Amino acid sequence: MRMSSLADYAVVLMSAAARHCGGMRCNARALATETGLPLPTAQKLVSKLSAAGLIESVRGAGGGFRLSRPPAAITLADIVEAVDGPIEITVCAGDHASECAMEGSCHVRPHWQIVNRTIRSALAGVTLASLGQHISDPRRPEHALDLKKVGERTTT
Repeated sequence: MRMSSLADYAVVLMSAAARHCGGMRCNARALATETGLPLPTAQKLVSKLSAAGLIESVRGAGGGFRLSRPPAAITLADIVEAVDGPIEITVCAGDHASECAMEGSCHVRPHWQIVNRTIRSALAGVTLASLGQHISDPRRPEHALDLKKVGERTTT
């Protein structure tokens, strides 16, 4: 499973926006330059993120956009879903279970739903504000995500 490149770029763009225009205005051209994203991609992302309510347009001289909420209130799950739609690791993990030919006899479906909720919960636990914090080597044990604990939070 892999999220789209566009969702990945949206996280990069929103992270730059959080650093530079939390309460001020930004524009797609400046963020494209800073992040290295092509301007058309940045503009497409601004449109998607605006439609999802994560950023809001500012009209007038020197217009652009700003975050619609503080960086601590915008999560990776919000951004990924704004670009890719609902986070669903399999068809049966979301609202489209009837599209599966095995729906009536599948014993795996409940487990996929737990995995899906765990992934979404992990993404929802990371905010734009936290992306600005320095993390040492994420492979070290003290940075490991305890999936059992995350799974328990999503099933209760």
